[in-house]
Amino acid sequence: MDFSLDEDHRMLQASVREFAEKEIARGAADRDREETIPPALLGQLAGLGLFGITIPETYGGAGMGCVASSIVVEEISKYCAGTGVLLSAHTSLCVDPILTFGTEEQKQKYLPKLASGEMIGCLSLTEPGSGSDAGAATCRAEATADGWRINGTKIFVTNGKEAGVMVLIAVTDPDEPKHRLSAFIVETDTPGVRIGKLEKKLGIRCSSTAEFVFEDCLIPREALLGERGRGLRVALTTLDGGRIGIAAQALGIAQACLREASAYARTRVQFGRPIATFQAIQHKIADIAVGVEAARALTYRAAWCKDSGRSYVREAAMAKLFASETCSRAANHCVQVFGGYGYCTDYPAERFLRDAKITEIYEGTSEIHRLVIGRTLR
Repeated sequence: MDFSLDEDHRMLQASVREFAEKEIARGAADRDREETIPPALLGQLAGLGLFGITIPETYGGAGMGCVASSIVVEEISKYCAGTGVLLSAHTSLCVDPILTFGTEEQKQKYLPKLASGEMIGCLSLTEPGSGSDAGAATCRAEATADGWRINGTKIFVTNGKEAGVMVLIAVTDPDEPKHRLSAFIVETDTPGVRIGKLEKKLGIRCSSTAEFVFEDCLIPREALLGERGRGLRVALTTLDGGRIGIAAQALGIAQACLREASAYARTRVQFGRPIATFQAIQHKIADIAVGVEAARALTYRAAWCKDSGRSYVREAAMAKLFASETCSRAANHCVQVFGGYGYCTDYPAERFLRDAKITEIYEGTSEIHRLVIGRTLR
């Protein structure tokens, strides 16, 4: 049994880590405050090939897999969780379903642009009345002589502001309870598509979270992704992979909490000595460290299962559940180690706490993951 990364993954980790330490860390607080990721940074991510990490070389990507993608998201999220989730959502929620369910024509049309960063991808699934209950969607795609006419609203779309293309889940067969939904590839500049509200959020503020409104949006017949009536399968399969990405994001945040809490504890002096010498502080830091290592093991095991072609539904749910809850505990401990300074924006601890909470909610809540895990154990 070998828990070490191979040479290609070690090289990837080293290069992304160096980039994150130099470029991502530098503007993280500004991006959080300004609630945006500058185009120049998107260009740097594209220049490193990070948008195409899982896309086969045939289509202009790096031809790596979920382990590689998890490395990228973890390393970036150590310094900016909002930038980390931009990459995670692009890869797992748009690239992956096109790779898995797309026709060769669809792959040739979209994957090179997604690999180069010319297009950023997103998934439009959630609606005001359908969150965890994805099957209750009402956004409608009606077959016409010219293609598909879409009407409805999607919310909480990660990467919505930046995206050039989305995977859309919409109702095509309302009278077929088990086959109501179908998946589509929709370019965001298609007439009839517009961004509505951009959410103001507690955390991951530089990551855009958008509402999309569809008003008689006409897309071609060949925009159908996978089989008609199998949209829920596309959505759930996509989310299984997405959960590994969010586990990696949560792992990165937790690792940042460990880094900053440890450094602060070594330099903060109270009662004549560094607070790192007090057992109460040591216990908090030790708890973070144990959580990080356990979350890493679960996350990379799930990624390895996916890359190996094994079933990974339960593994992804376990990784996401544990990593996200570990992340929130780590962030709470980190703020406590910093004391009053942890509550102030001069230090990153408060941002970690704000960023951590969403990892327990999106890509499936902790409650949903416990249901998924429980069903596999019966």
